[in-house]
Amino acid sequence: MEKASFTPEESLLLISRTIEETKERFKENGHILILWGSLIFIVISSQYILSLVGLYKKFDIAWTNMLYTIGVIYTLIYTRRELKKNVPFTVLGITIGTMGWVIGLNLFILGFVFGNHLGNALPAVFLILFAFFLITTGVLIRFKPITIGGFALNLLGFATFLVHPNYYGLSLMLGAVVGFIIPGILLNIARRKDNV
Repeated sequence: MEKASFTPEESLLLISRTIEETKERFKENGHILILWGSLIFIVISSQYILSLVGLYKKFDIAWTNMLYTIGVIYTLIYTRRELKKNVPFTVLGITIGTMGWVIGLNLFILGFVFGNHLGNALPAVFLILFAFFLITTGVLIRFKPITIGGFALNLLGFATFLVHPNYYGLSLMLGAVVGFIIPGILLNIARRKDNV
């Protein structure tokens, strides 16, 4: 099998085309960012409100975490359906998808298995790991709203170390809006503009 050699111009063209194809595929999945941002917001706000009004003893607030399970099931079904379309995936798309699953799984394990060990650092660590995913994704697909949302989330993660634990819920809710929902909406708007 011969190795193809590319001129520098052909290499740049191939890289640019790969980035654009990945960006277009990612635009189709903007609703996934909105879904996960909404789930995070709903779960945290529900737990936060129940804690503030003192109903956490009457209601087990763990039921809200069932929403994450629904989100995982939907994402799995959606991803599987996309794979069946036989649309070729780019290396960047595979990297972003793998990174999302790895970070998501680690967040799940951190939250449910090691949450007591992390204590007050847990919300900040969650925000910083989310930020890592968003910044990397935004840079890879060259979509500034995701990159900016990731940087804002990163700063919010560090700021969370400085606030009282009573405000961790607010940090997480704000992070869901700034890091996931707003960039997801902007991705959907960009997709609609491209389709017009």
